[in-house]
Amino acid sequence: MATVVNNDLIQIERLELGPYGTNAYILVCRKTGESVIVDAPADAAKILKLLKDTDPQYILITHNHMDHTGALSELKSTLNLPVAAHAHDAGQLPVAADQLLNDGDKISFGDIQLSVLHTPGHTPGSICFLSGNYLIAGDTIFPGGPGRTGSPADFNRIMESLTRKIFVLPDDLQIFPGHGNSTILKKERRAFEAFSAGPHEPNLCGDVLWEK
Repeated sequence: MATVVNNDLIQIERLELGPYGTNAYILVCRKTGESVIVDAPADAAKILKLLKDTDPQYILITHNHMDHTGALSELKSTLNLPVAAHAHDAGQLPVAADQLLNDGDKISFGDIQLSVLHTPGHTPGSICFLSGNYLIAGDTIFPGGPGRTGSPADFNRIMESLTRKIFVLPDDLQIFPGHGNSTILKKERRAFEAFSAGPHEPNLCGDVLWEK
């Protein structure tokens, strides 16, 4: 567990869980104690322990891959919270989604508001959650490259998502991905621009890095 943000408005905790080192995030409104969970990889007991002194409101899912949803059924049955995901991924979750999210939707808890960014490519329904200077990015973007894609068409989609939704945000935006450590948007944008300006395979997909 690591506290990655702690200020007067919001606290964000990161838990690295499960065999794939998947990140779950707990966002807490410092004024009210209300919280949300973003992704439920594994080890529900660890997530529940961290929620103990908060008032949880939602379980938010960035996308439907099993390494992000392994503890979802247990969390849902224990907490009886609404589960929210994008419509394109909701049908493959281990529990039914209570709320279908679309691009531009808002999720509020306490004094915090999260904006939903639909960023398809890694999956059709991949979404990120933006609050102020912080982006919970799922598997859309990582330090050094985009999320894994299964086809050239998916790679083109994730590149479009990054161009239209992510790289238009402020330079100092902190990105918290679905695996590994955080990064800063300015650094990733520069690497992306250098990658885009250079030659690369026309059928590129899979695990791609901005710098070879």
